[in-house]
Amino acid sequence: MKLNKELYKEFKTYPEKVLQFGEGNFLRAFVDWQIDKMNGEADFNGSVVVVQPLENGLVDMLNDQDCLYTLYLQGVQNGQASKTHKVINSISRGINPYRDYNEYLKVAENPELRFIVSNTTEAGIAFDENDTLNGGCQKSYPGKLTAFLYHRFNAFNGDDSKGFIIIPCELIDRNGEKLKEIVLRYAEIWNLGQDFVNWINDANTFCCSLVDRIVPGYPRDTIDEVREELGYDDNLVDVGEIFHLWVIEGPQSIKDELPIEKAGLNVKVV
Repeated sequence: MKLNKELYKEFKTYPEKVLQFGEGNFLRAFVDWQIDKMNGEADFNGSVVVVQPLENGLVDMLNDQDCLYTLYLQGVQNGQASKTHKVINSISRGINPYRDYNEYLKVAENPELRFIVSNTTEAGIAFDENDTLNGGCQKSYPGKLTAFLYHRFNAFNGDDSKGFIIIPCELIDRNGEKLKEIVLRYAEIWNLGQDFVNWINDANTFCCSLVDRIVPGYPRDTIDEVREELGYDDNLVDVGEIFHLWVIEGPQSIKDELPIEKAGLNVKVV
């Protein structure tokens, strides 16, 4: 029996509020877990659209399980060894932009979309001179993001209220600043216009962030025992430590939109 929404009787759908570049173990055990927790404990009422940043990835497997997966958290809590597991129900769908590029851009037309997060590895925030606006899916993450932002800008006629809070999780120094710098570079070489550049600067907040949680990921060595304990097959079981920390450099108003304190999350907006 495979994990899916028929099996998981508590399955819920939420408005798509977060765009996420990356479908790997870390984001699913960190960001998507936090969204799930905010939905359950703080009425965030939002889901995540996952974009596969590379041509080969896990979104087909994710969609095949109705974007559900089991997260095990283990470690020491209050001086005692602890191990818990929970089905995470915060992802709405996964998109492969190399195959469904128009569907990817169409997500930008959703007025409720507000946050963009990413973890495309330390090499992901980089400029690729071969990326173009109209040549299909861009290879680099900043190229994809620039095209997405430009589509958003045009879809809402440059409305400043339709910008994003953008929080990269890649482990490089000043990740938000670096990402913005490359987006503006693409805007210049693609001749996207000063109005778009102004919208990038005025309507969008690029936050530098630091993340901390050990995520071993799929438990290959013990998956048979895990299946027996769960009573169903889950090809995307994820394992992480209990401790987590997310430090986001940005305006305190972020906490008005992300109910991190109400959900009891160890997230610091500084």
